[in-house]
Amino acid sequence: MLLVWKSVRRVALVALGLAILYLLFWPVAIDPLAWTPPKGLELAGVYEPNSALAAVDRMAEGVGVGSEDVAIDLGGRIYAGYEDGRIVMFQPDGSEPQVMAELEGRPLGMHVDGLGNLLVCVSPGGLYHISPFGQVKVLSRSFGGVPFLLANDVDVGADGTVYFSDSSFAFSVDQTVAELMEHRARGRLLAYDPATGETRMLLHRLYYANGVAVSPGQNFLLMVETGKFRVQRLWLGGPRAGESETLIDNLPGFPDGISTGADGIFWLTLVSPRKPLLEALMPWPFLRKVVMRLPEPLLPAPGSYGFVLGLNAEGEVVHNLQDPGGAFTQISSAQEDKGMLYLGSLVEDAIGRLPVPGLPRP
Repeated sequence: MLLVWKSVRRVALVALGLAILYLLFWPVAIDPLAWTPPKGLELAGVYEPNSALAAVDRMAEGVGVGSEDVAIDLGGRIYAGYEDGRIVMFQPDGSEPQVMAELEGRPLGMHVDGLGNLLVCVSPGGLYHISPFGQVKVLSRSFGGVPFLLANDVDVGADGTVYFSDSSFAFSVDQTVAELMEHRARGRLLAYDPATGETRMLLHRLYYANGVAVSPGQNFLLMVETGKFRVQRLWLGGPRAGESETLIDNLPGFPDGISTGADGIFWLTLVSPRKPLLEALMPWPFLRKVVMRLPEPLLPAPGSYGFVLGLNAEGEVVHNLQDPGGAFTQISSAQEDKGMLYLGSLVEDAIGRLPVPGLPRP
């Protein structure tokens, strides 16, 4: 019995030694940079927790999972892009699902232009165009010879210019955790000209460029920088054209989608509250590499929490919608249409809907 115990102990020590060596030295896909995040704000004041999102209606349940964004056309028809690559159109009440297209990558940000065409960011893939009849065309795959691995969100200016973000040229959407853990400025903001078919770069060296929204006056656009917990403003016209500035920073969660609503309000989603433990690792690249060697279920992941903010043009929080219980969770987009907010999610099998705060239900 003593010999058996010694053998078991020897095997356990060898296994422990191999596990330690693995955690310390096994190659990983990331090469992190040290970064010290700003101290996170408490959920108080304009960020006071509430249950405003607890009563979200669930539309189009069971058709697909993970419609990261939702788009709505002039007729009120709803478009969802699921993690399996399908683009599905619904009637305004969420009925009669019709598959418009099946793409090889994952559809992320979407927007319907003035002619009824659906513009879609696909990861990996780039910027896609889907006609009302379901014809698919790739508009832009790369810039400067660097492909779009994580084309993320899109909006269209009144002149037809298509503005879109590329979060990373090193990782696709399935590797978002790696991109955020590495924390290198690989994001880009771009503009596609439908008249010439040319793509130009507006901003680069961004930390996970994400949501994009053009202002109602067309004089600026807002762009989410998820890796920095902030929203930037890029001036498109006037004496400051081409200049960028921070509109709001040190947000209490990971910002994702942003869209232009009515009355000058921009709807910003926070896909998850911030993670103090994760932020404590950010100044230490070596420790982040150790974490990335852990099994996938142990890697940092968003919590089950609903969070949407309404911002004005000065970056002030004028609406604070939350649900700590996560009845509709990991909200990645919020689109306003006819007095209602339509919500996309990274993980839900439904589209969320609720009345815009302060307005009567249609």
